[in-house]
Amino acid sequence: MIGRVFLFLVINFAGLAIGGFFTGSGVSSQWYADLNQAPWTPPGWVFGFAWTTIMLCFAVYMAFAFSYTDNKKILVRLFVLQWILNILWNPVFFYFREVALGFIVILLLTFVIGVLLFKYNSLLKFKSILILPYFVWLLVASSLNGYIFFMN
Repeated sequence: MIGRVFLFLVINFAGLAIGGFFTGSGVSSQWYADLNQAPWTPPGWVFGFAWTTIMLCFAVYMAFAFSYTDNKKILVRLFVLQWILNILWNPVFFYFREVALGFIVILLLTFVIGVLLFKYNSLLKFKSILILPYFVWLLVASSLNGYIFFMN
């Protein structure tokens, strides 16, 4: 179990690092600063704290899910899809500045995490709480991206 948690931690944080590479100066860029942002946009430090907490919890969640499920193929496909979408959002939004496409990507990511939450809830029961920070954060992040899309 510890080995699986470690493996998912490495994969999750590698994804964040790749996505962060494509963010570059995005958050501190003039382009981002000039956007009409949602009034509920949290301060910058919240994002790092949130993603660290999310990936820690998600690694444990995935280790449990992998241990408990018989159909590992579906679980791995959903994990890979969320990993790709999570990484993809950063270059789409910050590097290419495609706010509308970024909104689509984050909505798809939210949907995939929702599928993981609800599909494995009966199997994992209370352990499903470990994926809730990811799901809730994506709802907030989707609202932030949506606000930027509709208000700019």
